[in-house]
Amino acid sequence: MSMLFRNFTLESIVERYRQAARAAVAIMCNMCKPPQQEATKSCMDCKASYCNECFKFHHPWGTPKAQHEYVGPTMNFRPKVLMCPEHEMEKVNMYCEVCRRPVCHLCKLGGSHANHKVTSMSSAYKILKEKLSKSIHYLISKEDQVRTQISHLEVLINETEENGQVAECGAYEHFERLFQTLQERKSEMLNSIEQSRTRRLEQLRGQVEEYQGMLENSGLVGYAQEVLKETDQSCFVQTAKQLHTRIAKSTESLRTFHPAADPSFDEFVLETSREETMLKELCFGGVPEPPIIDLSRSHVYNEGLLCWQLAEDTLATDHQVLEYRRLGTEQDGDSRWRLTDRVYGPSTVVCDLEADSLYSFRVRSCRNSLYSPYSPEVTFHTPPAPAFGFLFNDNCGFSSERLALSRRRDSVESMAGMAFLLAAERVQTGSYMGLDYIIGDTGISQGRHYWAFRVEPHSYLVKVGVASDSKLLEWFHNPRDTSSPRYDHDSGHDSGSEDTCYDLSQPFTLLTVGMGKMFLPKASISAGSDHGDHSNRVLPMPQRIGVCLDYDAGRVYFYDADTMRCLYERQVDCSGTMYPAFGLMGSGKVHLEEFITEKLVVTCGSRLKITLTEISC
Repeated sequence: MSMLFRNFTLESIVERYRQAARAAVAIMCNMCKPPQQEATKSCMDCKASYCNECFKFHHPWGTPKAQHEYVGPTMNFRPKVLMCPEHEMEKVNMYCEVCRRPVCHLCKLGGSHANHKVTSMSSAYKILKEKLSKSIHYLISKEDQVRTQISHLEVLINETEENGQVAECGAYEHFERLFQTLQERKSEMLNSIEQSRTRRLEQLRGQVEEYQGMLENSGLVGYAQEVLKETDQSCFVQTAKQLHTRIAKSTESLRTFHPAADPSFDEFVLETSREETMLKELCFGGVPEPPIIDLSRSHVYNEGLLCWQLAEDTLATDHQVLEYRRLGTEQDGDSRWRLTDRVYGPSTVVCDLEADSLYSFRVRSCRNSLYSPYSPEVTFHTPPAPAFGFLFNDNCGFSSERLALSRRRDSVESMAGMAFLLAAERVQTGSYMGLDYIIGDTGISQGRHYWAFRVEPHSYLVKVGVASDSKLLEWFHNPRDTSSPRYDHDSGHDSGSEDTCYDLSQPFTLLTVGMGKMFLPKASISAGSDHGDHSNRVLPMPQRIGVCLDYDAGRVYFYDADTMRCLYERQVDCSGTMYPAFGLMGSGKVHLEEFITEKLVVTCGSRLKITLTEISC
């Protein structure tokens, strides 16, 4: 506590309030003998209050006490000078900007603030006062906004009270239904027990009466003894025949004695341990935390794969419920939230999504019948056409020296090895090194289809697009074509400009990606440009690139696959079967997206595949 500064500003404010509180109670002289007089002065050096007569007596003119500092009547005799907590005899006269506290000159010379930046107290006073004034002025200028926010908070308070009452009523109704159900089951079981008990008692009591008849001088035995006394033979025979039958049955019953009813009620013993455990596990003390949808693992194509993460510091949840709706369909009346079935895991698949549409998704958890708040909503844009699945085909101009396929054939990597360096050494002025090409294993001959892929950021140069089977045959039979794999790069042939070569001579319609950038062709019209404005041909490379081929319209589109924004489109000659095509130069890698839907089998150019296989061999 000794290292803390006193806050004189706060002391002054408190003292003003104290003086206002003492306005009705006068400060009395500390030196007067009873009765005390009201004080008129207070000496800050003597730390006492005096009336006029006592002050003159204790501070006579011409003595050192006459030089004491005196003020009006007060109870605050603390000094008004701020002293350094590290050097008690030194006043603070500087301000340390690093520690943001007042210091003395000894702290700056050799103390704990020797290497800190300090400024004068007057400068710090001016700067801090200006900042405080601006902050106060800002708060005053935002008075209307504060009042608006207060009104909003009051509305929220009212809504909280109302919603709390609604929740209480809902919980009360739920428990009342449970109590009513238990009461009904209780009444039903007690009624069954009562009926069973009455029936068993009747059976046992009837059996008791039957056995009592076997006793001497009572019942059946007594009646039989009287019949034996009958001397008339005909009357005896007539009565004894039926009586003998009854006695025989009683004798047999006596030999094989068995109670007419079971006295135990074991069949009515309830096993409620499971229900009791479930009721005890109903914990209403904490609402589960909302999940967070993982954008890096969630993808939406023909179907949506939504993944989420649960809070690590929460208890296990029972299940999750995903809700989704299509945005921008208020006029169609289809903007309502749709629910999936209960999900017992961190992901689910949503089916029947419409193409080229924007969907919003949210998820919440349930634990012990309590639902968490909804997760923040995320939006996904579905592709403009059905997802087209394919793998890489290594039978069409594939260079095994410079290209490597993954085991699943869903990624291809270009290796800038010795062959690439040797080719670079033979490059002459005006010439270039050719690309290594690879196409998809499935062709498209009708309809509109979409596929997506990732280009690794470190890739040097990658071209992506579509290729025609009819032009591929011509391309493979033309060894002088500079873009053909059979072209001799050491011939010194000047291929001309890049755009002319790759847009006219080769059978591919390709877009250039590399070094973290996307390059639009010169003689092209971007989907977002107006009047042929091509001033910005370089775009940041999207994390995922989508391609849409409209075979019937003869047009190809390139998209940012995350936002579904069309980056570039152009006309393409769809005279034959079209294949996804890729070209790589230098170090680079392309990875196909794994769609949620089954692999789409479109009409495939089998004749082309055989021909190209024979050529490559």
